[in-house]
Amino acid sequence: MAEAFAGVAVFVLIVLVIFFANSIKIVQEYERGVIFRLGRCTGAKGPGVFFVVPIIDKIRRINLQIVAVPVASQAVITKDNVTSTVDAVAYFQVVDPVASVIKIRDWYSASQLVAQTTLRSIVGRHELDQLLSERDRIDSELQTALDAQTEPWGVKVHRVEIRDVGVPEQMQRAMARQAEAERERRAKIIAAEGEMQASEKLAEAAAVIAASPGSMQLRQLQTLAEISSEGSNTIIFPIPVDLLEAVRTIADR
Repeated sequence: MAEAFAGVAVFVLIVLVIFFANSIKIVQEYERGVIFRLGRCTGAKGPGVFFVVPIIDKIRRINLQIVAVPVASQAVITKDNVTSTVDAVAYFQVVDPVASVIKIRDWYSASQLVAQTTLRSIVGRHELDQLLSERDRIDSELQTALDAQTEPWGVKVHRVEIRDVGVPEQMQRAMARQAEAERERRAKIIAAEGEMQASEKLAEAAAVIAASPGSMQLRQLQTLAEISSEGSNTIIFPIPVDLLEAVRTIADR
């Protein structure tokens, strides 16, 4: 009799130990455990240690870390009718573990598909030049639009970045010609501005020389000194224009 009682006690003890072991659940700091009791969600628990009722309660672990989700390359027609391929990366995070389990079957796959359609929609509203030069603004538009669609699922979009924009080879050649023409235009404008500034300075110098008759002679002597210092065999004698006018006057008489 005592042996039977001891056997029952050992069996009960083993059952209690197994029951207690199955009732203890541990989730990490970056996780939450969504509890379903008899099929009904009772909320999320964690992080750390908590107890559940074996058999009656079921737990589903949800990771709350930010996930980088690649958006597959999409063929998009821009607003100016240019066909381009665009790919991006989106950063998602589950902020409501209960909603991410109850309201969506697979939030990761659904977010990828939504990101693809949103990428085509947003890029199609912009011209190619805007897509290349205003990428930060377009990234912000993508984030706002995508976040509005994933918010009911308990998923937060932290950032969306367009990684690469591919254009046809023919369009690349046209863009290269356009860039070359733009550089030539700027070079001509800079040269014209330089000529204008030089002419203004020459006009100012002429006005100063005209106000002081002796300055012309000093300038001529300075020029001769510069030529002689270079070791040239050529000697230049400047003839004043006034002297030529006097000779012409004498010849007319």
